[in-house]
Amino acid sequence: MLIDWFTVGAQVLNFVVLVWLMKHFLYQPVLNAIAAREKRIADQIADAAAKEKQAVTERKTFEDKNASFDQQRAGLLDKATADAKAEGLRLADEAQKAALVLASKHEHALAMQAAHLQQTIAGRAALEVFAVARKTLGDLADVDLESRMVGVFSRRLRELPDSAKTQLAAALKPGAEPAVVRSHFALPADQQAAIQNEVNVCFSADVSLRFETTDGAVCGIELSAGGQKLAWTIADYLRDLQQSVAALLVPAAKPAAAPKHPDAVAP
Repeated sequence: MLIDWFTVGAQVLNFVVLVWLMKHFLYQPVLNAIAAREKRIADQIADAAAKEKQAVTERKTFEDKNASFDQQRAGLLDKATADAKAEGLRLADEAQKAALVLASKHEHALAMQAAHLQQTIAGRAALEVFAVARKTLGDLADVDLESRMVGVFSRRLRELPDSAKTQLAAALKPGAEPAVVRSHFALPADQQAAIQNEVNVCFSADVSLRFETTDGAVCGIELSAGGQKLAWTIADYLRDLQQSVAALLVPAAKPAAAPKHPDAVAP
């Protein structure tokens, strides 16, 4: 069998050309496409990983912010609760103080009303006793009350203790302001003269006296000079009645001090 080397060479040449053509126009583009696809896939995977990492970071940041917000909200809620409780206590305390002040004012107003009523009752009682005593003395002894008062006052003046007489004598010394004799009624001239004479004899001096009437000395006579005072009135005897009335009006009140003797000399 004869070999046609020309044909073999042509076929070899054709095969080499075919291989070169396939490699240049088919195999290399396929390799390039495969490499490009692999690169694209790798880039996508890297991008997905980066996005996943960013998402994890953002999620952690969000969770931290959410936890911080919950903590701040809890703190604000606790503060608001504490402030509301403190405000409630303050308002309750103010309301209690206002109630106490109102109760005190009401109690003071009641005490003032009771004192006014007590004073009114005592004053009316004094006037009634004055009228009854005047009528009784006039009916039984045929002596008016005023003249009897002058007699009692003169006797009290003579019976003054030495210490009280010394104090009153110092106030009645010559050259001093005239002593004032006050009475609820206007003393007639003879009774004024009787008192003047009794004072001069008692203090062994010519004492200047000025006679006045006043609503204060209910049924009685008062001698005052230089801050010293000698008084005899039925008001002293009515003080017990006044205290009894006060005890009825205000049972919880403390008992008043015992009344002074009507002959006491007050500075």
